[in-house]
Amino acid sequence: MKNNKIILAAIIAALLGAAGYGLYRMGMSHGKNMAAPMSSATASSPVGVSKTGDSGKKVLYWHDPMVPDQKFDKPGKSPFMDMELVPVYADDASDDGKVNISPRVQQNLGIRTAEVTRGNLTSAVVAVGSVAYNERDVAVVQARSNGFVERLYLRAPLDPVRKGQALAEMYVPEWVAAQEEYLAVRRMQGNGVDELLGGARQRMRLVGMTDDQIRLVEASGKVQARLTIFAPIGGVVSELAVREGMTVMAGAPMFKINGLAMIWVNADVPESLAAQVRPGNAVEARTPALQGTVFKGKVSAILPDVNPATRTLKARIELANPSGQLVPGMFATISFSSVAHKDILLVPTEAVIQTGTRSVVMVAQGNGKFIPTEVEIGNESNGQTEIRKGLGAGQKVVVSGQFLIDSEASLTGTETRMAATPAADKPDEAMAEALKTPAKPTGAKQ
Repeated sequence: MKNNKIILAAIIAALLGAAGYGLYRMGMSHGKNMAAPMSSATASSPVGVSKTGDSGKKVLYWHDPMVPDQKFDKPGKSPFMDMELVPVYADDASDDGKVNISPRVQQNLGIRTAEVTRGNLTSAVVAVGSVAYNERDVAVVQARSNGFVERLYLRAPLDPVRKGQALAEMYVPEWVAAQEEYLAVRRMQGNGVDELLGGARQRMRLVGMTDDQIRLVEASGKVQARLTIFAPIGGVVSELAVREGMTVMAGAPMFKINGLAMIWVNADVPESLAAQVRPGNAVEARTPALQGTVFKGKVSAILPDVNPATRTLKARIELANPSGQLVPGMFATISFSSVAHKDILLVPTEAVIQTGTRSVVMVAQGNGKFIPTEVEIGNESNGQTEIRKGLGAGQKVVVSGQFLIDSEASLTGTETRMAATPAADKPDEAMAEALKTPAKPTGAKQ
């Protein structure tokens, strides 16, 4: 009985072994049949020839989207990032560097375009400043001789004064002796009197008398002991250094008069716009104190000094002020008129994207295709920007929605990017060095 069981177990084991071997042979045969077509297809596609992807499109090459300039002939792991290489199809590569957006999506995004045109551009520079005295229209009245201030006609600083108006009356003792000597010589008779008379007249000049005062003494024959001081110009008394009863010495300043017929405005011009402001440029000034009044003048000088805190230069403006409405200390807005730039390329300012290191616009290629283009910009005024390089007349640029297009361009790995980062700025220096000289996997194009 025991022997029968052993024989039955051996028969079952033999049957199971035979069945397993049959299944193994069947699997090997099926594997060879599947591998043969694949080997044949691989052999028929040598290295460097485009292949066909799972989608049925023609594959030109594989690349890493983070390093789109490096191309590979075979799929595999990227030597730069821990990711698989991405295939680039023929239909996509034909529009390398472009972004395709359907008309419906363009409408949803509100994308608008404008044509690059030729025209004239007059750049306007606006600056603010403050009104100041014209330092070229100043008169300082000094005491010509030692004396006493007996009467003062102006008693407070900033009092208005007219040209020829009496300012003060002084008693000058030195004049009395000089005039008495002259009158005594004139009464003398005899030879050589003319020479003595000329000497006495010269002595009166030396003590500070003017020719008009000397003629008054000659005409009246009387001693003029008091001196009346008159204003040489009209304006305001900006400095008053004397009072009634004071003793003054020869050469001491008594009055300082500033004219108001022509005043200055010291305007702060940004350093970046200083090249557009030149001496002689016509300007218009407006002040909040006189709404609706426009004062016309010109740039007198550009002061050779830059404020290190505000990075501005001082432009000295001369404005006519016949009615005296402008007074020192007022704020004023200055509009400079510069030379017009003629026959230049212009685009709307809103179409230009400035990254800080360069300027880019999105150019419409037609059929829903857009490409970012780097440009060199010039002057800007009235919503228009001058294009010096990068575009041609008649091209169309995106003026609304260009940031969304740029984002799409960056995601699809286009060669032109708005915010390109230099390799030196990358935090991982080892990665930056690898990007410069990457290790090429098998099948990389040279």
